[in-house]
Amino acid sequence: MQAAEASLRTRLDPADLDGAVEAGRSALLKAQRPDGHWVFELEADATIPAEFALLLHYFGRSRPALEAKIAVYLRRIQGEHGGWPLFHDGAFDMSASVKAYFALKMIGEDPDAPHMARAREAILARGGAAQSNVFTRFQLALYGEVPWRATPSMPVEIMLLPRWFPFHLDKISYWARTVLVPLLVLQVLKPKAVNPRGIGVAELFVTPPEDVRRWPRGAHQTSPWASVFGGIDAVLQRSQHLFPTAPRRKAIERALAFVDERLNGEDGLGAIYPAMANTVMMYDALGLPDDDPRVAKAWRALDRLIIETENEAYCQPCLSPVWDTALASHALLEAENGAASAPVAEALEWLRPLQVLEVKGDWAARRPDVRPGGWAFQYANPHYPDLDDTAVVVMAMDRARAGGGQTFDEAVARGREWIEGLQSKNGGFGAFDADNDFQYLNHIPFADHGALLDPPTADVSARCISMLAQLGATTATHPPLARAVRYLLDDQEQDGSWFGRWGMNYIYGTWSALCALNLVRDEETEPAMRRAADWLIAIQNDDGGWGEGGESYKLAYKGYEPAPSTASQTAWALLGLMAAGLHGHAAVARGIEYLVNRQGEDGFWQEPHHTATGFPRIFYLRYHGYSKYFPLWAIARYRNLLASNSGAVAVGM
Repeated sequence: MQAAEASLRTRLDPADLDGAVEAGRSALLKAQRPDGHWVFELEADATIPAEFALLLHYFGRSRPALEAKIAVYLRRIQGEHGGWPLFHDGAFDMSASVKAYFALKMIGEDPDAPHMARAREAILARGGAAQSNVFTRFQLALYGEVPWRATPSMPVEIMLLPRWFPFHLDKISYWARTVLVPLLVLQVLKPKAVNPRGIGVAELFVTPPEDVRRWPRGAHQTSPWASVFGGIDAVLQRSQHLFPTAPRRKAIERALAFVDERLNGEDGLGAIYPAMANTVMMYDALGLPDDDPRVAKAWRALDRLIIETENEAYCQPCLSPVWDTALASHALLEAENGAASAPVAEALEWLRPLQVLEVKGDWAARRPDVRPGGWAFQYANPHYPDLDDTAVVVMAMDRARAGGGQTFDEAVARGREWIEGLQSKNGGFGAFDADNDFQYLNHIPFADHGALLDPPTADVSARCISMLAQLGATTATHPPLARAVRYLLDDQEQDGSWFGRWGMNYIYGTWSALCALNLVRDEETEPAMRRAADWLIAIQNDDGGWGEGGESYKLAYKGYEPAPSTASQTAWALLGLMAAGLHGHAAVARGIEYLVNRQGEDGFWQEPHHTATGFPRIFYLRYHGYSKYFPLWAIARYRNLLASNSGAVAVGM
C-alpha cells in the first residue's frame, strides 16, 4: 500500500492542485449573483415539465413557443427503452412515461411519430397507463381519462379531524401536507380540464379505464396495514356522496384558509411545484377569478420555476438559493483555507435576513415552545424552514467568523436553538419536523410513493451533529449531542455505510456521518469510522472516482452496485475519507487525480447524472451546482491538509 501511495502522490504536483482550486474558485465567483447569492438550476425528470405543459392546457392557456421548447427537452431525455426514466440513463418508469407522452401529444406531437410510437409501445408492453402511480392517476382523472375511483378516496373532511385521530395533517410531512390540502378540494369538487383540443390518451390503456377494477398499490405496501386501509378506502369510495353538506363546506373553507395562510407570495405554497400547481387548480375550482391577487401570485410563482434557453425549456421542482449559497460559501472558505473573503461575506450577509425569526411554522405543532430560527431551502418558505439548510448555514457563518469575517453570533445562536428544539425522541433529526414517524401511514392508498413522512435520517442527523460539535458541544457535556451520536451509530448499515435520504445514496450518507463523527471521536466512534472508510475505499471505481445510481434505493437492495463515477459523489467520498483522517491514503490521491484531470476549461465539472434524491424510488434531482462547488471543496481540502501539520479536519463539513 505504501508503494502504491507513493507512486500516486508523485503524479499530483502541488501546482496542479493550486491551479485546479484557483480555476474552480474563479468560476464559482463568476456565477455569484450581484447581491451575493448563488442559485443553480435544479432539474428532476420528465414529470414536472410534462405536468406544467398539461397544466397550461388544463386552463386553456397554451403558450406555443414555450411548449415547443418543452417538447424538445422531453424528446431529448427519452430513454432508449422508449419511455422516460426517473434519472439519467435510468430504467423505464411508467408514470413519467405516461405524463411525458400525454404532454407531447397535448403540445401537438404526432402520435404516429417514431418517438411517440416507441413510447406508446413501451407503455403498453408494461401493462399500460393503468399501472401509473396515484399522482399520475389524479392527473388523468382531472382530464377525464380515468374515473375518479382510480384515485384513493381522501375526503376533504380530513381538514376537520382532531389531532388524536390516526390520520392528521400534522402527522405527515410538509411536502405531503402542502400537496394534499388543495388536492382534497379538487377531489371533492372533481373539476375537469378545459383541454380545448380535447386531447386524450385512451390508446395507452390495455384495458379501458372504466373496466379496471383493481388499481395498483405501492411496491412497499405489503403489510396488513395496506389491506386494512384498502378496505377503508373501498367504504369511502361508496359513501362519500352521503357526507353531510355543512361539514363539507366547513372543511373546504378550512382547506382554503390553510392554503391562503401559506401561499408565500411569488414563492408559492410550500415553494414546490406540485403544491403550487394544485393551488391554482383549487382556486379555479372554487371560482376565484384570474385577477384575484392570490391567483395571480400563484401563477407568477409557477413561472419563476421555468428554465428557458434558446432551444429548450423545462420546469424546475423548486428553487435552491439558500442551499446553493451556503454550500458555495463552504467551498470558497475551503479554497481560501478558512479565510473569509469579501464574496463569502456578501453571501453570508445575503443569507442573514432570510433566517425565519418570527413565523412559527407547521413544525410548531410538535414543538410549540421552541422559538423560530431556521432557514428555508428556497428564497422564501417561512412556514417550512429545514434543519439541513440551517445547520449548513450556521456552520458557514461560524467558520467565517473564525476566519476573520463578520460576527453572526445572534444568527448562529438562534439557528442552533431551533435545531436542538426539533430533535426527535429517538435522538435523530428529520428534515422539517420532529417525530414525524407514523410509519403505518405509508400504507394508506394515497401513499403509494412511500414518502408521506419525514422521519429522522442519518444524513440530516449527521449535519446537526456536525453543527453542534463545530460550535463546541461535546458528548460528555451536552446530552442532545450524545443522543444524536447514539442514534447515528445505531443507524449504521452492516457493511459500514449510512443511508442517504437526500443525496444519492450511501456515499452521501457515509460522507455526512464521517464528517460528524470526526468531531466527536471516542473509543466507540473510531470503529464505526474505520468500517465506513473501508467501505468507501472498497467501492472506488477503477478510474479513481466514485459513483452510485438511483437503483440503490430499490426495496431489494442487498449491497453496493457499481455505477459510473461522478464529480459530486467522488467529492463526497473524498471529503468523508479525509474527515476519517485518511488524506494520505492512495484511494484519496487517486480520487483527487480523477477530479483534477476532469475539470473543464470553464473551471467546472460535467455531470449529467442525478446525484440527489427528492423521494427514494420515485423522484430524483440533479443539482447543477453540485458539480461546481463539491469538487472544488474536495480538492481544496486535500491541498490544505497536505500543507497542514496535523492533517486533521477541524470543521463539521
